[in-house]
Amino acid sequence: MLFKCANVFLDRAGRLLKHPAFYSKFTTQLATRMALSSSAGGCHKHDPNQLIKSKSPYLLQHAFNPVQWYPWGEEAIKKAKEENKLIFLSVGYSTCHWCHVMEKESFENENVAELMNSEFINIKVDREERPDVDKMYMSFVQAITGRGGWPMSVWMTPELKPVYGGTYYPPDDRYYGQPGFKTILKSLAEQWKENPGKFKASGEKIMTALARSSTLGSGDQVPSAFDCGHLCFQQLRGSYEPKFGGFSKAPKFPQPVNMNLLLRWHVLSDDAADSDLALDICLHTLRMMAKGGIFDHVRLGFARYSTDEKWHVPHFEKMLYDQAQLALVYTDAYLLTKDQDFARVASDILTYVSNDLSDPSGGFYSAEDADSYPETGSDEKREGAFCVWSHKEIQSVLASQPAPSQVGPDVTVSDIVCYHFDIRPSGNVDPYQDPHDELKGQNVLIIRGSDEETAAKFGLSMDVLRELLETALSTMREARQRRPRPHLDDKMLASWNGLMISALARAGQILGRDTYVERAAKAAEFVRQHLYDGQSGRLLRSCYRGGDGQQDAVSQNAEPIGGFLDDYAFVIRGLLDLYTACQDEKWIQWADELQQKQNQLFWDASQGGYFSSAAGDPSILIRLKEEQDGAEPSGNSIAVGNLERLAVAVDREDYRDQARRTLCLFQDRLAKIPVSLPEMVAALQLHQGSPTEVVIVGPRSSNVGHQLFREAVTHRKSLLGQVVIRFDPSSSSSSFLASRRPSLAAMKPPLKGGDVADAPAAAAYLCRNRSCSAPVDSPEDLRQLLNSN
Repeated sequence: MLFKCANVFLDRAGRLLKHPAFYSKFTTQLATRMALSSSAGGCHKHDPNQLIKSKSPYLLQHAFNPVQWYPWGEEAIKKAKEENKLIFLSVGYSTCHWCHVMEKESFENENVAELMNSEFINIKVDREERPDVDKMYMSFVQAITGRGGWPMSVWMTPELKPVYGGTYYPPDDRYYGQPGFKTILKSLAEQWKENPGKFKASGEKIMTALARSSTLGSGDQVPSAFDCGHLCFQQLRGSYEPKFGGFSKAPKFPQPVNMNLLLRWHVLSDDAADSDLALDICLHTLRMMAKGGIFDHVRLGFARYSTDEKWHVPHFEKMLYDQAQLALVYTDAYLLTKDQDFARVASDILTYVSNDLSDPSGGFYSAEDADSYPETGSDEKREGAFCVWSHKEIQSVLASQPAPSQVGPDVTVSDIVCYHFDIRPSGNVDPYQDPHDELKGQNVLIIRGSDEETAAKFGLSMDVLRELLETALSTMREARQRRPRPHLDDKMLASWNGLMISALARAGQILGRDTYVERAAKAAEFVRQHLYDGQSGRLLRSCYRGGDGQQDAVSQNAEPIGGFLDDYAFVIRGLLDLYTACQDEKWIQWADELQQKQNQLFWDASQGGYFSSAAGDPSILIRLKEEQDGAEPSGNSIAVGNLERLAVAVDREDYRDQARRTLCLFQDRLAKIPVSLPEMVAALQLHQGSPTEVVIVGPRSSNVGHQLFREAVTHRKSLLGQVVIRFDPSSSSSSFLASRRPSLAAMKPPLKGGDVADAPAAAAYLCRNRSCSAPVDSPEDLRQLLNSN
């Protein structure tokens, strides 16, 4: 219905505008990848537009365009109504390569800007600041074109009803009938002047159809966790690419939500073959990614995705949410295998985040750009310039490093490094992956063999090889630091900081690194201080580096953006994971308070589940519910797991009922295409099995209690979402959990010989569904209980 409504309008817009799906099909095939110009620190040809008042790095990138941009808000909408003009909405983010291209081609073009300014009210939105605006209009673009992406371009009536849209548009008409941006602007402006009423009628029909299509039919029962889990595993197995790992040919995305599900299915499945295969698929993918060019072997961290099936040539931007989720997956892979390579990669990711994405005040920045200047003084940026190497450069950088005595006199360190990372004199990038010659003659480091193969090739011991590579990479890291750095998006989001808190807390407890747990606590304090309004009890969406002339300060928009469902769900999970790791009750208490606020703002009392945005914003015409786990898990998927864990920890049966109703809402999707919601499938398994709870009773100083705690949090089943509580009876009067669960006070270490002096220092109870085992006081006994539970 929605596609038909859109085509009614498109037919009237003229023959050129009949096939919107056709336009975006050619985006990546035909558009010319142009280098970017930077406005930082330079002179500007134009006075700033309204975006200059923003804190968003993306909006500030466009503040000196000749286009008279407005931020999303009442001023722009009011102006469109007063002047009776269509609104042009452009949505993107600061590290988006094609957003830069469209800016260079169209938004910095004087003639295009003149047309935009005279005929339209132009609005810029940072999708990471306003995911509600992005999701609402992206659903429209996907409905009429069959695809989505950024930059997103939408034309709408002054009443905010969309009438036409797509993604990237080249400035001029292309062959195969693809219209250019200027042609579309002129056609829409003419049609609006001729008959605005028909535009408005079309917009009304489109929004009605969009609202109807976005409504989820509520189910009446929770689907089977086993059936959904097994089908999800089969669907992932069917899309698995066995040679290089991953779940597609090319481009390849990491998709950590898929690997989370596979690790859980490995633990839960009673079918030994399925269990082993689920683990093998996940581990092979993780190993190939860590060897590939998608992993930055020099400065560490993962790029957004690989343009080829071998994980070799990435799109070089690095996103915080990828680092957080992948650090967690590699940590869990180590938990199940005890393979130190997985622990090393998890630590490498966290090192990258600590070095390059950390604010001194404790928060984490959003992203690093793919594009940068090849060298100081260059006129144009190139994709990957900060990351790639020529063969000659490697030889020069490593020339002073002495080769080990075991190799012949003609073998240099650069020979070994070039062999190990496939660095070639002519470059190692397939020209097919570099259509615009930005990487010609350059090398993206990739390990095609193994450490063992390289050691055997040059007659080295493993210890000598690893020391050589570590020293060489350190030298290369110093050389790279002298290059112009890519743009840093220093916006700090509550949701992505919540993901990082989870990653750090869990890595700390599994890898035994207290510094990670301390860093997670520092980030949680940052969120409380800068991304939380204590008076209203609400989270804020974002804050920014710098303010009041101080680079190390943290600032806010003049009108702070309220948090969305993802912000609450991800922060709550982060706080629950942090509480598990450090057992400081203030974190679980705050998690419970935020859960109550989330329920107040986003819960759908009639249908169940959570809306992505709160009510009350008249510019958000449709409140949507995210129904897919994608690059980030959906807020509803994470919320179900949070509700289950909190229901046990703070004894709230109503939380468990909300989890049940959310699962019922997604019943049809979970039963038919669970691969679209693997994180919710994991939450469904937690719901139907009920979280395992381990309560360790005894003084905090007890060594036995510490051993029991370590056994609980490092057991393989800890990745399923179990609740672990250390309870000291002597502090029950001040305990938040004891005030919510009086039954905790009844849990005490047992008397072995009938005398208080014989009582062990601590004991563990294993509980499920409000029924607890007899207490045990040794890690071996607790392990046995967990294994059999």
